[in-house]
Amino acid sequence: MSKKRLVTENDILKIITKGNGIIELTGNELITPAAKDKIKEAKIKIVKTSEIKTDSIFQTSFPFDEIKTLAIGSDHTGYKFKEIIKKYLQDKNYNILDVGTNNEESCDYPKFAKKVAQFVKNGAVAFGIILDATGNPSAITANKIKGIRAANCFNEFTAKSAREHNNANILTLGAKALGEETIKSILDVWVKSKFLGERHQRRLDLITEIENLE
Repeated sequence: MSKKRLVTENDILKIITKGNGIIELTGNELITPAAKDKIKEAKIKIVKTSEIKTDSIFQTSFPFDEIKTLAIGSDHTGYKFKEIIKKYLQDKNYNILDVGTNNEESCDYPKFAKKVAQFVKNGAVAFGIILDATGNPSAITANKIKGIRAANCFNEFTAKSAREHNNANILTLGAKALGEETIKSILDVWVKSKFLGERHQRRLDLITEIENLE
């Protein structure tokens, strides 16, 4: 039997300090009473990693005016803007699940894109945001997972179209291609836009058929 990892009150305080509203557990942890109290007090959501399965049922649409939980991740090139985005959205009362990276040391973007995509697919969060240098690599990675529709948006129009026409559930952004105010403006449009359905749903159904080809 593997040794259980101890989760203490200090561990929870670190999560709160980072601005996260979610803790990811494997089920092999021993949580101290003080930690449990802090989780309850801070209203932290517990997500079990065992629930993140590639064949899990994906929720296709959320009422975006009610969204309050999202996952965000980046590689080293997107780290600075990731931190800015976190604060910007937290100030708007969003709960943020930050999957990393946690500094500007060189790292591999697929790891973080995959993790955000898995949380979105599992329904643990309403949508995801991923940053790298251009937004393209993370979009390519996330779109390898069934049910994910990641859109690399570079202005307000592309963000609005991605949501309204394509029901995109992950927004990717280029940290070396966009400025801070542009990114904030894109985010504002993204979270306010809703999927229009009707003929657009028919087209998404065709995409799903292609996605399910052997």
